[in-house]
Amino acid sequence: MRDIAIIGIGHTKFGRASKTSLELFSEAALQSIDDAGVDLKDIEALFQGAALPGFEEGQVTPPGFSAAELNLCPIPATRYEGACASASIAIREAAMWVASGVYDMVIAGGVEKALLMGTLFATRTFAMACHAPTEGPVGLTFPGVFAMAARQYSRNYEIRIEKLREKMAHVSVKNHRHGALNPLAQFYKKLGDLKVEDVINSRLVADPLTLLDCCPFSDGAAAIVLCAAEKARKYTDDPVYILGTGQGSGGSLSKMADLTKPVSRINSARMAFKHAGLGPSDIDILELHDCFTIAELIALECMGFFDWGEAADATVEGQTDLGGKIPTNMSGGLIGKGHPIGATGASQVYWLVKQMRGEAPKGNQIDPVPEYGMTDTLGGDFGTLCHIILGRTKK
Repeated sequence: MRDIAIIGIGHTKFGRASKTSLELFSEAALQSIDDAGVDLKDIEALFQGAALPGFEEGQVTPPGFSAAELNLCPIPATRYEGACASASIAIREAAMWVASGVYDMVIAGGVEKALLMGTLFATRTFAMACHAPTEGPVGLTFPGVFAMAARQYSRNYEIRIEKLREKMAHVSVKNHRHGALNPLAQFYKKLGDLKVEDVINSRLVADPLTLLDCCPFSDGAAAIVLCAAEKARKYTDDPVYILGTGQGSGGSLSKMADLTKPVSRINSARMAFKHAGLGPSDIDILELHDCFTIAELIALECMGFFDWGEAADATVEGQTDLGGKIPTNMSGGLIGKGHPIGATGASQVYWLVKQMRGEAPKGNQIDPVPEYGMTDTLGGDFGTLCHIILGRTKK
């Protein structure tokens, strides 16, 4: 299997978009192609993540139309759906196709127009990624899932729920602070001076989660150009390499022993580390799936960056902030940057590449420039997990 390089990246503004999904993905894709310095004719396949396009715009086959809009037809164009992990799966699949030698250069990414549905309908469609036979009839939605996870975290580690709410609020404060510095983030120049008490006192959504514990609905797109590593230096002096990937699957919540220790995430992360020949101590920066504040704490522990029950205190201590042990979500994460579900995984990769180039927004760039970075993307209620490890040098 060949080594894989990322040579081009593109990203739209996240938030409420007046453009269609087709226009958003085209914008991100053309940015990535321009950034790579390649011609459209060099692209041999398109891999697109999109979770709910049929409910948003009545369009269930978007990749082919994206290829046509970009004048790439008749190359293969495939949609990948893994709920919020859709774009990460698309990138992972794209990397494997190039690694196998079938293609030399491809484009991968994702797009979503979640805000088009409105809050009530979007909440209903998002919940379709829960287990329909057992979780649907009781009206379970994602805030409910992660509220239960927070309660279990509280019991597991004997942290009073009021104290845990305070610790979780530090995740929101940190991620909104960095999102406020990111020009492409949904909350750019907003909520950057958030206080812990602001998070705790915001509107209750699902006890103990408040509005500011939750990521927003968003529109947006992101894309990357991948090629065989031996060809990368032809196009850029600063390629970033995909060193390892992992993917895991999980069943219904009723069969999970502990919501704070989902096996799908643990196994996916371990797979990525094994593939890359690295461990948690090697990673310099993370972009992980903070759909809710408790989700960031769970992910940090499942991936092995902190022992069980330690991520909450580590966050309060600043270990996940700029200058800390493992800077996490310097882009703002889903909470501060926004969460267009089909695009989120590609956005995470985009911001790691920006960090590794030393091009992150002022106030968000870690110093020295990171050597290794990792993404974590969650689809459904732990039903699909995907991890990608990037590096500035090949294995």
